[in-house]
Amino acid sequence: MSFYDLYCAARDDGERALGMETVTDAGVRRAIGKKTLSGKDYLALLSPAAEPYLEQMAQKAHRLTVAQFGRSMVLFTPMYLSNFCTNRCLYCGFNQSNNIARHRLTLEQVEAESRTIAEMGIRHILILTGDAPSIAGVDYVEECCHVLRRTFPAIGIEIFALSEEAYGRLIRAGVDSLTLYQETYNESLYSHLHSQGPKRDYRFRLDAPERACRAGMRAVGIGALLGLDDWRRDAFFTGLHASYLQDRYPETEIGVSLPRMRPHVGGYPPASIVEDRHVVQIMTALRLFMPRVGITISTRESARFRDRLLPLGVTRMSAGSCTAVGGRIDTEESVGQFDISDERSVPEMAAMLRRAGWQPVYKDWQALGG
Repeated sequence: MSFYDLYCAARDDGERALGMETVTDAGVRRAIGKKTLSGKDYLALLSPAAEPYLEQMAQKAHRLTVAQFGRSMVLFTPMYLSNFCTNRCLYCGFNQSNNIARHRLTLEQVEAESRTIAEMGIRHILILTGDAPSIAGVDYVEECCHVLRRTFPAIGIEIFALSEEAYGRLIRAGVDSLTLYQETYNESLYSHLHSQGPKRDYRFRLDAPERACRAGMRAVGIGALLGLDDWRRDAFFTGLHASYLQDRYPETEIGVSLPRMRPHVGGYPPASIVEDRHVVQIMTALRLFMPRVGITISTRESARFRDRLLPLGVTRMSAGSCTAVGGRIDTEESVGQFDISDERSVPEMAAMLRRAGWQPVYKDWQALGG
Protein backbone atom coordinates (compact mmCIF):
# COMPACT_ATOMS: atom_id res chain seq x y z
CA MET A 1 0.00 0.00 0.00
CA SER A 2 1.19 3.53 -0.76
CA PHE A 3 -0.29 7.00 -0.60
CA TYR A 4 -1.57 6.52 -4.15
CA ASP A 5 -4.17 4.06 -2.85
CA LEU A 6 -5.38 6.59 -0.28
CA TYR A 7 -5.29 9.33 -2.90
CA CYS A 8 -7.57 7.37 -5.22
CA ALA A 9 -10.02 6.57 -2.41
CA ALA A 10 -10.07 10.16 -1.14
CA ARG A 11 -10.39 11.55 -4.65
CA ASP A 12 -13.40 9.40 -5.42
CA ASP A 13 -14.89 9.97 -1.96
CA GLY A 14 -14.33 13.70 -2.19
CA GLU A 15 -16.19 14.01 -5.47
CA ARG A 16 -19.15 11.98 -4.21
CA ALA A 17 -19.55 12.58 -0.49
CA LEU A 18 -17.00 15.03 0.92
CA GLY A 19 -17.52 17.88 -1.52
CA MET A 20 -16.59 21.24 -0.02
CA GLU A 21 -19.87 22.73 -1.12
CA THR A 22 -21.62 20.56 1.48
CA VAL A 23 -19.62 21.96 4.42
CA THR A 24 -21.69 24.00 6.89
CA ASP A 25 -20.80 26.69 9.42
CA ALA A 26 -21.37 24.12 12.14
CA GLY A 27 -18.88 21.76 10.52
CA VAL A 28 -16.24 24.49 10.40
CA ARG A 29 -16.81 25.50 14.04
CA ARG A 30 -16.64 21.86 15.10
CA ALA A 31 -13.32 21.38 13.28
CA ILE A 32 -11.83 24.51 14.86
CA GLY A 33 -12.83 23.32 18.32
CA LYS A 34 -11.42 19.80 18.02
CA LYS A 35 -8.03 18.79 19.41
CA THR A 36 -7.41 16.07 16.83
CA LEU A 37 -8.74 16.62 13.32
CA SER A 38 -9.72 14.09 10.69
CA GLY A 39 -9.22 14.48 6.95
CA LYS A 40 -12.86 15.53 6.72
CA ASP A 41 -12.25 18.26 9.32
CA TYR A 42 -9.26 19.49 7.32
CA LEU A 43 -11.40 19.63 4.20
CA ALA A 44 -13.97 21.69 6.11
CA LEU A 45 -11.30 24.24 7.08
CA LEU A 46 -10.28 24.57 3.43
CA SER A 47 -13.85 25.06 2.24
CA PRO A 48 -15.50 28.36 1.27
CA ALA A 49 -17.60 28.02 4.43
CA ALA A 50 -14.43 28.51 6.54
CA GLU A 51 -13.53 31.90 5.07
CA PRO A 52 -15.47 33.91 7.73
CA TYR A 53 -13.54 32.01 10.43
CA LEU A 54 -9.99 32.86 9.34
CA GLU A 55 -9.35 34.98 12.44
CA GLN A 56 -10.30 32.13 14.77
CA MET A 57 -8.22 29.70 12.73
CA ALA A 58 -5.26 32.11 12.82
CA GLN A 59 -5.41 32.51 16.58
CA LYS A 60 -5.44 28.77 17.16
CA ALA A 61 -2.72 28.21 14.54
CA HIS A 62 -0.52 30.73 16.35
CA ARG A 63 -0.99 29.00 19.71
CA LEU A 64 -0.23 25.58 18.25
CA THR A 65 2.86 26.81 16.40
CA VAL A 66 4.37 28.48 19.47
CA ALA A 67 3.59 25.41 21.59
CA GLN A 68 5.32 23.07 19.12
CA PHE A 69 8.16 25.21 17.73
CA GLY A 70 8.56 28.19 20.06
CA ARG A 71 9.22 31.61 18.57
CA SER A 72 12.00 30.43 16.26
CA MET A 73 12.43 30.52 12.49
CA VAL A 74 14.87 28.34 10.56
CA LEU A 75 16.56 30.26 7.74
CA PHE A 76 17.96 28.51 4.67
CA THR A 77 18.96 29.46 1.15
CA PRO A 78 18.76 27.68 -2.21
CA MET A 79 21.78 26.94 -4.38
CA TYR A 80 21.18 25.99 -8.01
CA LEU A 81 23.76 23.52 -9.32
CA SER A 82 22.43 23.01 -12.85
CA ASN A 83 19.55 24.12 -15.08
CA PHE A 84 19.90 21.44 -17.74
CA CYS A 85 16.56 19.64 -18.02
CA THR A 86 14.94 16.97 -20.19
CA ASN A 87 11.39 17.72 -19.01
CA ARG A 88 8.86 20.00 -20.65
CA CYS A 89 6.99 21.27 -17.61
CA LEU A 90 4.77 24.06 -18.91
CA TYR A 91 5.06 26.15 -15.73
CA CYS A 92 8.86 26.06 -15.27
CA GLY A 93 11.57 28.42 -16.50
CA PHE A 94 13.93 25.45 -16.93
CA ASN A 95 11.54 23.79 -19.43
CA GLN A 96 13.66 21.91 -21.97
CA SER A 97 12.02 23.80 -24.83
CA ASN A 98 12.84 27.26 -23.40
CA ASN A 99 15.69 28.99 -25.20
CA ILE A 100 17.89 29.86 -22.22
CA ALA A 101 21.58 29.50 -21.50
CA ARG A 102 22.27 26.22 -19.72
CA HIS A 103 24.92 25.88 -17.01
CA ARG A 104 26.28 23.27 -14.64
CA LEU A 105 28.60 24.32 -11.84
CA THR A 106 32.05 22.78 -11.62
CA LEU A 107 33.12 21.53 -8.21
CA GLU A 108 35.38 24.56 -7.93
CA GLN A 109 32.39 26.83 -8.56
CA VAL A 110 30.34 24.87 -6.02
CA GLU A 111 33.03 25.52 -3.43
CA ALA A 112 33.24 29.21 -4.34
CA GLU A 113 29.48 29.72 -4.11
CA SER A 114 29.34 27.77 -0.84
CA ARG A 115 31.89 30.16 0.66
CA THR A 116 29.80 33.14 -0.47
CA ILE A 117 26.69 31.65 1.11
CA ALA A 118 28.51 30.75 4.33
CA GLU A 119 29.61 34.36 4.68
CA MET A 120 25.91 35.27 4.99
CA GLY A 121 25.73 33.16 8.16
CA ILE A 122 23.52 30.49 6.58
CA ARG A 123 24.19 26.89 7.62
CA HIS A 124 21.13 25.24 6.03
CA ILE A 125 21.47 24.93 2.26
CA LEU A 126 19.04 23.54 -0.31
CA ILE A 127 20.62 22.39 -3.57
CA LEU A 128 18.59 22.21 -6.76
CA THR A 129 19.02 20.87 -10.29
CA GLY A 130 16.93 20.34 -13.37
CA ASP A 131 16.09 16.80 -14.45
CA ALA A 132 18.98 15.74 -16.68
CA PRO A 133 20.58 12.65 -15.12
CA SER A 134 23.18 12.28 -17.88
CA ILE A 135 24.50 15.79 -17.14
CA ALA A 136 23.73 16.42 -13.48
CA GLY A 137 22.77 13.04 -12.07
CA VAL A 138 23.23 11.29 -8.75
CA ASP A 139 27.00 10.93 -9.20
CA TYR A 140 27.35 14.68 -9.77
CA VAL A 141 25.09 15.61 -6.85
CA GLU A 142 27.03 13.22 -4.63
CA GLU A 143 30.33 14.89 -5.60
CA CYS A 144 28.83 18.33 -4.87
CA CYS A 145 27.68 17.13 -1.45
CA HIS A 146 31.19 16.03 -0.55
CA VAL A 147 32.28 19.61 -1.22
CA LEU A 148 29.34 21.24 0.55
CA ARG A 149 29.51 19.16 3.71
CA ARG A 150 32.83 20.83 4.57
CA THR A 151 30.82 24.01 5.19
CA PHE A 152 27.19 23.10 5.82
CA PRO A 153 25.93 20.76 8.58
CA ALA A 154 22.51 20.55 6.90
CA ILE A 155 22.20 19.85 3.17
CA GLY A 156 18.80 19.51 1.53
CA ILE A 157 18.05 18.43 -2.02
CA GLU A 158 15.30 19.55 -4.37
CA ILE A 159 16.06 17.51 -7.45
CA PHE A 160 14.37 14.91 -9.66
CA ALA A 161 12.67 11.88 -8.08
CA LEU A 162 15.04 9.03 -7.19
CA SER A 163 14.99 5.39 -6.20
CA GLU A 164 15.32 4.38 -2.55
CA GLU A 165 18.86 3.19 -3.23
CA ALA A 166 19.85 6.55 -4.75
CA TYR A 167 18.41 8.44 -1.78
CA GLY A 168 20.49 6.21 0.47
CA ARG A 169 23.63 7.11 -1.48
CA LEU A 170 22.98 10.83 -1.07
CA ILE A 171 22.24 10.43 2.64
CA ARG A 172 25.64 8.80 3.04
CA ALA A 173 27.13 11.74 1.11
CA GLY A 174 25.73 14.19 3.64
CA VAL A 175 22.18 14.94 2.53
CA ASP A 176 19.73 15.09 5.44
CA SER A 177 16.53 16.48 3.89
CA LEU A 178 14.42 16.26 0.74
CA THR A 179 11.98 18.73 -0.77
CA LEU A 180 9.87 17.38 -3.62
CA TYR A 181 6.77 19.05 -5.00
CA GLN A 182 4.13 16.89 -6.61
CA GLU A 183 3.22 20.13 -8.45
CA THR A 184 -0.44 19.07 -8.69
CA TYR A 185 -2.27 16.05 -7.33
CA ASN A 186 -4.71 16.15 -10.26
CA GLU A 187 -3.45 13.11 -12.15
CA SER A 188 -5.00 13.96 -15.52
CA LEU A 189 -3.83 17.58 -15.36
CA TYR A 190 -0.37 16.36 -14.33
CA SER A 191 -0.09 14.44 -17.61
CA HIS A 192 -1.00 17.56 -19.58
CA LEU A 193 1.53 19.73 -17.72
CA HIS A 194 4.38 17.24 -18.20
CA SER A 195 4.31 16.35 -21.87
CA GLN A 196 7.89 15.04 -22.09
CA GLY A 197 10.61 13.72 -19.85
CA PRO A 198 10.94 11.37 -16.86
CA LYS A 199 8.89 13.66 -14.65
CA ARG A 200 5.85 12.60 -16.68
CA ASP A 201 5.59 9.48 -14.47
CA TYR A 202 3.03 10.68 -11.89
CA ARG A 203 3.19 7.61 -9.70
CA PHE A 204 7.00 7.48 -9.51
CA ARG A 205 7.10 11.09 -8.35
CA LEU A 206 4.20 10.66 -5.91
CA ASP A 207 5.92 7.74 -4.17
CA ALA A 208 9.37 9.41 -4.05
CA PRO A 209 8.93 11.08 -0.62
CA GLU A 210 8.06 7.71 0.88
CA ARG A 211 11.12 6.12 -0.72
CA ALA A 212 13.22 8.86 0.89
CA CYS A 213 11.63 8.13 4.27
CA ARG A 214 12.40 4.43 3.91
CA ALA A 215 16.00 5.27 2.97
CA GLY A 216 16.42 7.12 6.27
CA MET A 217 16.09 10.77 5.25
CA ARG A 218 15.93 12.91 8.40
CA ALA A 219 13.41 15.41 6.98
CA VAL A 220 11.06 15.23 3.99
CA GLY A 221 9.04 18.14 2.63
CA ILE A 222 6.28 18.05 0.04
CA GLY A 223 3.97 20.54 -1.61
CA ALA A 224 1.91 21.54 -4.63
CA LEU A 225 2.55 24.53 -6.87
CA LEU A 226 -0.50 26.57 -5.97
CA GLY A 227 -2.31 27.89 -9.02
CA LEU A 228 -1.79 24.95 -11.37
CA ASP A 229 -5.18 23.52 -10.38
CA ASP A 230 -7.94 24.44 -7.97
CA TRP A 231 -5.97 25.44 -4.87
CA ARG A 232 -8.40 23.89 -2.40
CA ARG A 233 -8.10 20.50 -4.09
CA ASP A 234 -4.31 20.54 -4.20
CA ALA A 235 -4.03 21.83 -0.62
CA PHE A 236 -6.36 19.07 0.57
CA PHE A 237 -4.33 16.26 -1.03
CA THR A 238 -1.05 17.82 0.08
CA GLY A 239 -2.29 17.69 3.69
CA LEU A 240 -3.46 14.10 3.34
CA HIS A 241 -0.09 13.13 1.86
CA ALA A 242 1.83 14.84 4.68
CA SER A 243 -0.39 13.21 7.29
CA TYR A 244 0.14 9.79 5.69
CA LEU A 245 3.93 10.22 5.80
CA GLN A 246 3.93 11.55 9.37
CA ASP A 247 1.82 8.64 10.63
CA ARG A 248 3.78 6.00 8.74
CA TYR A 249 7.27 7.39 9.40
CA PRO A 250 7.20 9.07 12.83
CA GLU A 251 11.00 9.17 12.94
CA THR A 252 11.06 11.48 9.89
CA GLU A 253 10.43 15.22 10.20
CA ILE A 254 7.65 15.98 7.72
CA GLY A 255 7.19 19.44 6.24
CA VAL A 256 4.98 21.22 3.71
CA SER A 257 5.85 24.11 1.41
CA LEU A 258 3.19 26.51 0.12
CA PRO A 259 4.61 27.95 -3.13
CA ARG A 260 2.46 30.07 -5.42
CA MET A 261 3.17 30.34 -9.14
CA ARG A 262 5.57 33.17 -10.01
CA PRO A 263 6.51 34.76 -13.36
CA HIS A 264 9.08 32.74 -15.33
CA VAL A 265 10.46 32.26 -18.81
CA GLY A 266 7.69 30.69 -20.87
CA GLY A 267 4.92 32.55 -19.05
CA TYR A 268 2.45 29.70 -18.39
CA PRO A 269 -0.59 31.36 -16.78
CA PRO A 270 -2.11 30.01 -13.53
CA ALA A 271 -5.33 28.05 -13.83
CA SER A 272 -6.64 29.62 -10.62
CA ILE A 273 -5.70 32.79 -8.78
CA VAL A 274 -4.46 32.10 -5.26
CA GLU A 275 -4.94 35.25 -3.20
CA ASP A 276 -3.14 36.14 0.03
CA ARG A 277 -6.17 35.20 2.11
CA HIS A 278 -6.20 31.79 0.43
CA VAL A 279 -2.59 31.15 1.49
CA VAL A 280 -3.57 32.15 5.03
CA GLN A 281 -6.48 29.73 4.94
CA ILE A 282 -4.29 26.86 3.71
CA MET A 283 -1.59 27.55 6.30
CA THR A 284 -3.90 27.84 9.28
CA ALA A 285 -6.00 24.83 8.21
CA LEU A 286 -2.82 22.78 7.82
CA ARG A 287 -1.53 23.83 11.24
CA LEU A 288 -4.81 22.85 12.93
CA PHE A 289 -4.80 19.53 11.07
CA MET A 290 -1.10 18.78 11.70
CA PRO A 291 0.27 20.67 14.74
CA ARG A 292 3.77 19.18 14.35
CA VAL A 293 4.28 19.71 10.61
CA GLY A 294 6.94 22.15 9.43
CA ILE A 295 5.68 24.87 7.08
CA THR A 296 7.93 26.68 4.61
CA ILE A 297 7.31 30.03 2.92
CA SER A 298 9.88 30.98 0.30
CA THR A 299 10.98 34.22 -1.34
CA ARG A 300 8.33 33.64 -3.99
CA GLU A 301 6.20 35.72 -1.60
CA SER A 302 6.64 39.44 -1.01
CA ALA A 303 8.48 40.78 2.02
CA ARG A 304 5.33 42.42 3.37
CA PHE A 305 3.25 39.24 3.07
CA ARG A 306 5.94 37.01 4.58
CA ASP A 307 6.18 39.37 7.55
CA ARG A 308 2.43 39.09 8.08
CA LEU A 309 2.58 35.28 7.94
CA LEU A 310 5.10 34.99 10.77
CA PRO A 311 2.62 34.23 13.60
CA LEU A 312 0.32 31.97 11.57
CA GLY A 313 2.24 28.70 11.34
CA VAL A 314 5.38 29.17 9.25
CA THR A 315 8.53 27.56 10.69
CA ARG A 316 11.06 27.88 7.82
CA MET A 317 11.90 30.74 5.48
CA SER A 318 14.41 31.12 2.69
CA ALA A 319 16.61 34.21 2.69
CA GLY A 320 19.20 35.75 0.40
CA SER A 321 17.76 33.65 -2.42
CA CYS A 322 19.00 33.35 -5.99
CA THR A 323 17.31 31.04 -8.52
CA ALA A 324 20.02 31.24 -11.21
CA VAL A 325 22.83 28.70 -11.52
CA GLY A 326 25.97 30.22 -10.01
CA GLY A 327 24.13 33.51 -9.61
CA ARG A 328 26.11 34.56 -6.55
CA ILE A 329 29.56 34.18 -8.12
CA ASP A 330 29.11 34.38 -11.89
CA THR A 331 28.91 37.72 -13.67
CA GLU A 332 27.46 36.10 -16.80
CA GLU A 333 23.74 36.59 -17.29
CA SER A 334 21.87 33.51 -16.12
CA VAL A 335 18.11 33.03 -16.16
CA GLY A 336 16.51 31.97 -12.89
CA GLN A 337 13.87 29.29 -12.51
CA PHE A 338 11.34 31.94 -11.46
CA ASP A 339 11.26 35.56 -10.30
CA ILE A 340 12.05 36.26 -6.65
CA SER A 341 9.68 38.57 -4.80
CA ASP A 342 11.41 39.04 -1.42
CA GLU A 343 15.00 40.11 -2.17
CA ARG A 344 16.08 40.84 1.42
CA SER A 345 19.49 39.66 2.52
CA VAL A 346 20.03 37.21 5.37
CA PRO A 347 20.98 40.01 7.84
CA GLU A 348 17.87 41.97 6.82
CA MET A 349 15.68 38.90 7.37
CA ALA A 350 17.28 38.20 10.74
CA ALA A 351 16.77 41.82 11.84
CA MET A 352 13.10 41.69 10.82
CA LEU A 353 12.58 38.47 12.78
CA ARG A 354 14.17 39.88 15.92
CA ARG A 355 12.07 43.05 15.71
CA ALA A 356 8.98 40.86 15.49
CA GLY A 357 10.02 38.84 18.54
CA TRP A 358 11.24 35.74 16.67
CA GLN A 359 14.63 34.06 16.89
CA PRO A 360 16.40 33.40 13.58
CA VAL A 361 17.96 29.93 13.56
CA TYR A 362 20.89 29.29 11.26
CA LYS A 363 21.59 25.76 12.40
CA ASP A 364 19.17 23.46 14.23
CA TRP A 365 20.67 20.07 13.45
CA GLN A 366 24.04 18.42 12.85
CA ALA A 367 25.05 14.81 12.35
CA LEU A 368 26.96 13.10 15.13
CA GLY A 369 30.65 13.71 14.69
CA GLY A 370 29.90 16.72 12.46
